[in-house]
Amino acid sequence: MDLPLLWFAIIAFFWMGYLVLEGFDFGVGMLMRPLSKDDTDRRLVINTIGPVWDGNEVWLIVAGAATFAAFPEWYATMFSGFYLPLLAILAALIIRGVAFEYRGKINDDVWRARWDWAITIGSWVPAVLWGVAFANFVRGVRLDADHQMVSGFFELLSPFALLGGATTALLFALHGAIFISLKTDGQMRERAGRTAAALAGPTLVVAGGFAVWAHSAHAWTWAPVGVAAAALVGVVVATRARREGWAFTLSALTIAAVVVVIFGSLFPNVLPAINDPANSLTIANASSTDYTLTIMTWVAACLTPLILAYQGWTYWVFRKRLTTSAIPAHIGLPRKHPTKDPARS
Repeated sequence: MDLPLLWFAIIAFFWMGYLVLEGFDFGVGMLMRPLSKDDTDRRLVINTIGPVWDGNEVWLIVAGAATFAAFPEWYATMFSGFYLPLLAILAALIIRGVAFEYRGKINDDVWRARWDWAITIGSWVPAVLWGVAFANFVRGVRLDADHQMVSGFFELLSPFALLGGATTALLFALHGAIFISLKTDGQMRERAGRTAAALAGPTLVVAGGFAVWAHSAHAWTWAPVGVAAAALVGVVVATRARREGWAFTLSALTIAAVVVVIFGSLFPNVLPAINDPANSLTIANASSTDYTLTIMTWVAACLTPLILAYQGWTYWVFRKRLTTSAIPAHIGLPRKHPTKDPARS
């Protein structure tokens, strides 16, 4: 068995799981303010992902840890060369996670509004930057003979990279709108459904352009491009018909197909060098030893089914729709406003 190739596919699967699951989390955060008319609406939107958002982020941790162990050179070059955008993503994810937990701690409109903006910004930043990062992986960067990245920051903001950022932002916003319509009822369901229908067309155009541009010389990658295109067309039809279950399934399939396009376009590289192909990081020269990969394979074979089973059970438990009538009154502490000391007046 070709263990490096196997782990390239496993890491692609981990990223697929992360982007499909965290994608609608980002979309929910991106659309929370536009879809909500008051604080009850915003709490309703947040509660749609409340039980699952932190579990979805586990896939990012697993993908990063697997890359570190299976392809240490890829990990080192990627995290050093993409330091600024990855730091921005990490900061956004931290701020967003804190905002989910802290917005309800104090019963004050100003307090909640500030954390709501943190959720919004913390969702938009990674939604855009992940697309920019993956587009650069596909396009390639400048690497020296020691596999150190020598591309400048502004070189990472090429038209192709910006198109990648627009693609993931639209895909996640669409995915989130569909998820909100799937998980809510009443007026919020209608607003989310209309938003999803409005986003479906532009997403189809932008994502289609990115998929065609990202397509590599491998003829087989036209298959996932076709799957993504067909699934997005299905999303357009399903959102207009208000078939939320089908729309969500097809939007998840679209994101999964885009991940296959990205990793298929990379193969057999993990990070191409545009200045000199001889400097490219490949599956072969960036991987760990067979002994390490063998141990990792056994660990993954034992633990991955447990993770999938647990997450599946979680989604099953919290499968029902939510309404504003189920949102309880605020129980946060009253905000203490500073008082003027009479002795100093």
